[in-house]
Amino acid sequence: VMPIGAFMARPQVWQKFIEDPFIHTTTTGGNPLACAAAIATINVILEEDLPRQAAEKGDYMLAQLNTLAGRYDDIYERITGKGLLIGQHFHDAEVGYQVSAGLFRRGVLISGTLTNAKTIRIEPPLIIEYAHLDAVLNRLEDTLNEVRNSPVTGETITVPAAATPAQPQTKVAAKAATKARMSARSKQMAKSAAAAISPASAIAVTGAPSATTAGTAGSADAEMARVAEA
Repeated sequence: VMPIGAFMARPQVWQKFIEDPFIHTTTTGGNPLACAAAIATINVILEEDLPRQAAEKGDYMLAQLNTLAGRYDDIYERITGKGLLIGQHFHDAEVGYQVSAGLFRRGVLISGTLTNAKTIRIEPPLIIEYAHLDAVLNRLEDTLNEVRNSPVTGETITVPAAATPAQPQTKVAAKAATKARMSARSKQMAKSAAAAISPASAIAVTGAPSATTAGTAGSADAEMARVAEA
């Protein structure tokens, strides 16, 4: 990871920084290695047209996820996002937790929102292949089917009629039944989630560094070590 940042301003604002550069300072400023890495990254973004890739793959994912959300409307509230930064919104955090745990057990790594599982983020590398996106979607549908059809715990949930006057009773019953099925399975699935992930088949959709980036960093470390020895 290379520490680098930048900011921009209109000429009128920028003039103040010219007069007094110490208005804005930084601990990691003036790092040649970080600047070289940033320039290389910008070149890759432009050469491989990553904004276009993100837009096209994001449109594909959003369309597929919205289809799933319609099919599993007792689990999903809605799908939002742009490009490859996508949010899955569930009816409550319990539902999101169950879906997350099911995906973890199937080798798909996703992220919550702060400490809340009501909204789960999908944010893969921009270079992700369509085959990997399809694998995520297949594992997600398998998880949703498991969550919907998990054994009933016996817990009774009463939904007051006055609380949902405009909602069809069938949908209320479906949501209540889904919530009841999932509550008893939370702790058990949490304990088994991490142990069940197979590194060889895991797909990270949380913005983790790609294998190419990791390899480049390792090569850089080795080169720096050789220079130090010399």
